[in-house]
Amino acid sequence: MDKSQYLHPDKELMSRAEIEALQLERLQKTVRHCMNSPFYKKRFDSIGLTPDDIKSLDDLKKIPFTTKQDLRDTYPFGIASVPLEKCVRLHSSSGTTGNPTVILHTQRDLDEWANAVARCLHMVGLRPTDVFQNSSGYGMFTGGLGFQYGAERLGMLTVPAAAGNTLRQLKFIKDFGTTALHAIPSYAARLYEVMVEQGIDPRRDTKLKTLVIGAEPHSEEQRRRIEDMLGVKAYNSFGMSEMCGPGVAFECKEQNGLHIWEDYYIVEIVNPDTLEPVPEGEVGELVLTTINREGMPLLRYRTRDLTRILPGECPCGRHHKRLDRMQGRSDDMIILKGVNIFPIQIEKILLQFKELSTDYLITLETLEHNDAMTVEVEISSLFTDDYARLEKLTKEITRQLKDEILVTPKVKLVANGSLPKSEGKAVRVKDLRKTY
Repeated sequence: MDKSQYLHPDKELMSRAEIEALQLERLQKTVRHCMNSPFYKKRFDSIGLTPDDIKSLDDLKKIPFTTKQDLRDTYPFGIASVPLEKCVRLHSSSGTTGNPTVILHTQRDLDEWANAVARCLHMVGLRPTDVFQNSSGYGMFTGGLGFQYGAERLGMLTVPAAAGNTLRQLKFIKDFGTTALHAIPSYAARLYEVMVEQGIDPRRDTKLKTLVIGAEPHSEEQRRRIEDMLGVKAYNSFGMSEMCGPGVAFECKEQNGLHIWEDYYIVEIVNPDTLEPVPEGEVGELVLTTINREGMPLLRYRTRDLTRILPGECPCGRHHKRLDRMQGRSDDMIILKGVNIFPIQIEKILLQFKELSTDYLITLETLEHNDAMTVEVEISSLFTDDYARLEKLTKEITRQLKDEILVTPKVKLVANGSLPKSEGKAVRVKDLRKTY
């Protein structure tokens, strides 16, 4: 076995028995450390639980779940397990619906985070000879600094381009010989559209070979379309600010699931309604426990992301569990006329049509006391505007959507570039429904 393919072979090539032994050691240490947190000390005392009660990984279920609301209720620093003077950085969510969720980091936390991201990037073949361009927002958003420090830790020349200014992004890609790019899927598609407008052939005029995508749910169809457009291999990434940010889980070159680094996290999949574990291979809500964090470790954090653990081993040689791509969120589910619908189901259908762009908007509204769904989707810039073809295409899309989601939406094909654009996660759903 060529261990040079693994940045941290001692951790990446552990057997299941070795992984679980390390997890138990780190879990017990983490639980004891959490007793320095006023929040966790009070919670453990209230149910008569002590760190000594955690004798096996199965005992994890004795610990109550932690939620986003807990982070908001203890805003800003109530869950911290170290004094504030030992922390060197914080990141937070936008807090658009109340207090933001704040995570504190010590220097050790930042070093470990950089190691985890570097491990992810190395796993997909990136090396110090690559030029890595990051189109994420910096500041409070973890995608900027998370990938920045991980890429630097790996030794690559980094281009902190930040979000937006697509023409400048393309100039940097060409001028600096960028070989690896980090972008959310919707923005990667936008980059290609501007390339076409500017007469840039990504295969001929750039050195791009690797794309890192994540931050918003996307289908396999969208990933393959992006790869085809840009002439790259696109690898799925998963992270969230509560778990540090990027670097939680990542695809290897096999592109058959995201390896979650179990020397950093313990993963559970639970039924979001009953909170009971689901059988391996079934979709449920992802619950994560940090076991290698100092400033603000979180125990059994409900992520609200829906996914499943993929059964079987990966040919890459790593035994860390693999997560399926995120299939939506338990709190982003649309309920329309009694039917549960996830936006990713709609995207999967739309992206089967080459005549369509990747940008779409789902609008929910109340019409004459009935809920209705409108799906607006942009036509590809390469598609000729022929009324007869548009009408036929609209009918076929409507038919396939009805078969998939069991309700009939109104489908509107709109001009390329006409839907609102965002530098962050794409806004896919607008709920204007009235309640009576």
